[in-house]
Amino acid sequence: MRVEDENGGNELRNQQNRRGAALTRRGFLGSSLAASFVMGLGMENSWAAENRNGIPYRALGHTGEKVSIIGLGGYHIGMQSDEQESIRIIRTAIDGGINFLDNCWDYNDGASEIRMGKALRDGYRRKAFLMTKIDGRDKKTAAKQIEESLRRLQTDHIDLLQFHEIIRESDPDRIFAPGGGMEAALEAKKSGKIRRIGFTGHKSPDIHLKMLDMAFAHQFKFDTVQMPLNVMDAHYNSFENKVLPVLVKHEIGVLGMKPMGDHLILNSKTVTPVECLHYAMNLPTSVVITGCDSIPILEQALKAARTFRPMSEAELASLLAKTAKAAQNGQYELYKTSHQFDGTYHNPQWLG
Repeated sequence: MRVEDENGGNELRNQQNRRGAALTRRGFLGSSLAASFVMGLGMENSWAAENRNGIPYRALGHTGEKVSIIGLGGYHIGMQSDEQESIRIIRTAIDGGINFLDNCWDYNDGASEIRMGKALRDGYRRKAFLMTKIDGRDKKTAAKQIEESLRRLQTDHIDLLQFHEIIRESDPDRIFAPGGGMEAALEAKKSGKIRRIGFTGHKSPDIHLKMLDMAFAHQFKFDTVQMPLNVMDAHYNSFENKVLPVLVKHEIGVLGMKPMGDHLILNSKTVTPVECLHYAMNLPTSVVITGCDSIPILEQALKAARTFRPMSEAELASLLAKTAKAAQNGQYELYKTSHQFDGTYHNPQWLG
């Protein structure tokens, strides 16, 4: 059975680099470090202060929102050949205790949003924390995509809008420039069409840091940041080492994605799907987003959430030791090392 998913200044940067330098030491201390990040900021609630249907819920950064530890990825919803089955997957996820729904304006030419909109009829919308993403870098394109997403999702507001695929050095500059996409997002928020603003990316921790720095320079703090957090990332060009401490410091909601590297990590034969999910849940993530293209895959994700317990240092060290060699050159993280996962690279017109 296959399971898939889908700043703070120079001194802080120096601290991050020093932290990332000693992999073996971090391997043994990672679990306690993650917990200390959370506890040190008074964010105890993020470690499952409540649960619904056995699914732990965590704080979404500084927002006051509570979200399920597991989130339903939107990409695979549009890949399911049977639309009615994809709707059943979404509703079964919500009935099972998941409230965080992921999506994107460009997923499957809009089919993912359309199907999710249909699934959220009959009272399901009020049970969901709905997130989608846009690609537009300029105000006009971003505003148009926001309106299209609202229409497809059949809702009058989106709980979280994120700028998608921040993977180029130029992306932060374009979004925050006069007439950039951020102006459209802020206007949509002011009018009540969106409630929160974040960004995503899978390519480079340094570009994430640039986006955060750009926001801080404009006196703006993102509500969320989405990035790959998994057993391979911990070893290679790591978002966990570089970006995660900044997000926790500023109480920005951490959205973990690609816990299995879009199944590539499973191809390494080093870890199981549940180990992958538990590793990402063990970090100070608000939610771990995973793709589910069938009910059995969804049930496995639900079970992983219900059985999660904070990992011991020995358990964490064992996982990192098993994946260290396979992770060395990024061959199981092609979203970092190739353009295979870069939708906006293949479709630059989406950027505007």
